[in-house]
Amino acid sequence: MNVQLQTGERSRALSRARRLNVMSIVYNAIEAAIAIGAGAVAGSVSLVSFGFDSVIEVSASLILTWRLAQERRDGCTQPADRSATRAIALSFAALASYTAVQAIRDLVSGERPHAAPVGIAIAVASLMIMPVLARAKRRLAGTLGSRAQQSEAAQTQLCAWLSAVLLVGLVANAGPGWWWADPAAALVIATLAAVEAIRTWRADNLTDTCCA
Repeated sequence: MNVQLQTGERSRALSRARRLNVMSIVYNAIEAAIAIGAGAVAGSVSLVSFGFDSVIEVSASLILTWRLAQERRDGCTQPADRSATRAIALSFAALASYTAVQAIRDLVSGERPHAAPVGIAIAVASLMIMPVLARAKRRLAGTLGSRAQQSEAAQTQLCAWLSAVLLVGLVANAGPGWWWADPAAALVIATLAAVEAIRTWRADNLTDTCCA
């Protein structure tokens, strides 16, 4: 009976993880298109970088989709979970590298971005949505015994922090006219992404699960 209950609980967790994954992919695809477009028009490196983070989040969700599909086909396998976790870590590193280079370039050149009201709106929306989505994903990580699930949840939480940083930078640029606040915000985004890349790459496996 206990085995059946555990199997049923795991099956429900897998189904919920897949639904949350689909939600992440749809929302982040829309967010990426809006942020990159608005950032390009305004010349805002922080907004464009935020859009690229959304693209990376879509890729992380697709990686997790592969990992969940592997379990559905072959059962819970540690190699699949490890591969998915490492791939997510590399996506963090890619974001950090791109954003740092662009932010430093804009700080050195003194390029001044325009106000981006659309960017402010999307930052506020993400600041409201992403923490809720991240908590829901994180709760499933222990049940699934999946470091990949936990890492993907961490990326969603990072998006919430990035939304706050982005909002401060965009408002400071639009209000007092502090042009440097935009690339400075981008450097903070790059730093957070780099820290998360290292943390995810070094992460141990979750214990006391079928994947341990």
